[in-house]
Amino acid sequence: MQTIREFNFARSRRVTTAELEAARKAIQAKLGIKLARRRAGRPPKPVTEKYQHVHILLHPRALAWAKEQASHRGVGYQTVINSTLLRHAA
Repeated sequence: MQTIREFNFARSRRVTTAELEAARKAIQAKLGIKLARRRAGRPPKPVTEKYQHVHILLHPRALAWAKEQASHRGVGYQTVINSTLLRHAA
């Protein structure tokens, strides 16, 4: 009986994009179905929920207040500033 050996990862290589596409096409041809492209990562947010990057200058006391509130709430100070602005903008 043959003994089981560990796979030698030092001699392995990554699968190329061309090889992956060839395998995908072969599976589609064999099974007669269309495979969906795999999307890695977080799904994109809707346009209405995307944040815009801005640079603002805040008074040191306002920033200290936001950081103090953030530590009490257990969130980031930018979250405190954002929620405060949204609350007063509505």
